[in-house]
Amino acid sequence: MEPGACEYCGASLKLLRAGARFCSTKHRVYASRKPVFPVEMTSKDRWVRREKTKRPVTLARKSASSTNPDTWSSFAAANASSVGVGVGFVLGDGIGCIDLDHCFSDDKLAPWAQEIVDSCPATFMEVSQSGEGLHIFGLLPEGAGRNMRDGVRSVEFYSTGRYIAVTGDRFAGSPSKLADLSGVVASVL
Repeated sequence: MEPGACEYCGASLKLLRAGARFCSTKHRVYASRKPVFPVEMTSKDRWVRREKTKRPVTLARKSASSTNPDTWSSFAAANASSVGVGVGFVLGDGIGCIDLDHCFSDDKLAPWAQEIVDSCPATFMEVSQSGEGLHIFGLLPEGAGRNMRDGVRSVEFYSTGRYIAVTGDRFAGSPSKLADLSGVVASVL
């Protein structure tokens, strides 16, 4: 995010008072609420709405594409929209996700998932829509996605050409910032 940008949506603050952190009172209030997505994500126009089936849609209720930026919008617009049931983030532009499926048992992380979480630097993590998975967002160069399913672990990694139906349900007090996950991806997959 550029200096002098709203901490919620990334809009320029050039015309506002010195020291301003948000472009409007509404964004200051939104930013104070939980969940808070990292500004590295909210400052990018890579947001879509999602239906119950997780299918991505535009603000005009048309199909959205994880590879067509014309179907994406800003975080503020997607978050304010009533289309569908929630929002999603299109991966790319340096942001990727490690997706751990079916990693909770009795509200506790499975040992294999805890090992991956422990290997991550402080970065934004959220519980998935199903409540059974974990999304670990971070800074990653664009590359081919990969997955590992070995009968115990179910781990996927994507950094482009996919979107994630986000919840904002932060895991274990994870920070609202993104860290470099390159080393984690290399060691896990």
